[in-house]
Amino acid sequence: MPDSSTRDPWWDLRRLRYFAVLAEELHFTRAAARLHIAQPALSQQIRALERQLGVPLVHRTSRGCVLTEVGQQVAAEAGRLLAEVDAGTDRIRDLVRGREGRLRLAYTRSARGGRVDALVTRFRAAHPDVEVVAETAWTAPNVAGLLAGRLDAAFVRTPVEEPGLRCRLVDTEELLLALPAGHPLAAGRRRISRAEVVDLPAVMWPRENGPGMFDRTIAQVWPQGGFRLVRQEPDDEQLLRAVAGGDVVAAVPAGRARAVKVPGVRLRRFTAPTPTVDVRLAWPRDTTNPAVHHLLALLDDA
Repeated sequence: MPDSSTRDPWWDLRRLRYFAVLAEELHFTRAAARLHIAQPALSQQIRALERQLGVPLVHRTSRGCVLTEVGQQVAAEAGRLLAEVDAGTDRIRDLVRGREGRLRLAYTRSARGGRVDALVTRFRAAHPDVEVVAETAWTAPNVAGLLAGRLDAAFVRTPVEEPGLRCRLVDTEELLLALPAGHPLAAGRRRISRAEVVDLPAVMWPRENGPGMFDRTIAQVWPQGGFRLVRQEPDDEQLLRAVAGGDVVAAVPAGRARAVKVPGVRLRRFTAPTPTVDVRLAWPRDTTNPAVHHLLALLDDA
């Protein structure tokens, strides 16, 4: 009668592996050599397995052994079970190494291209077995997704004041002034001073999309005040189209402004000090996702 240890699902894995090798070799000495154990130890383990199952599995002969009818069935089941265990072990090992698994990643709308896309491209190439589930949103919903556990990592515009998150710098972009093509400041000018934009009607995206970047932009471009917001648009492309209409100006990150290329818009640099905005990679402080750490390692090498 099988003993009580058969109720433990892990009770026989080592002994089943010994038996599976013996079933292939049908010879204790050769099987023991493959398993790198002593032949008496193998015999002891097979007897223990037979006691646990309550049936004989092999008949010992002068030339080796033969499987009983039950032994043949157990050998077949053992082979299937051990193959599944080995495959599962490999998947777990790959997951820990970041070779498999999933990275739920969010871009920020104002920072596509450049070093952001280059970093993700390098990650995909280095870890092709990791499923990257990507989306794009503003900084505020990206931060909310990280805090809620819906995202593993996200690109954000800083500053972001959240103790539950950590951030690493990916890139720093210059802020440019977007002007209508017919605006007096666009004619023959390469740089614009802060004093020249005071009280000019301006367009901006809603502050709630990214409070840190919104406030940093205003503080650098209109440091003495005079920011006159007359219009809001949902994203950078619509913001630049509003500028092209001829009524407003806008401060925009250089990468996005140059990538969108809206006709009727002229881009000008500010006089020193150069206003800038950062894009950073953010992730939950207590993350255990190995893919996140591999993404950070690539950022270290950048």
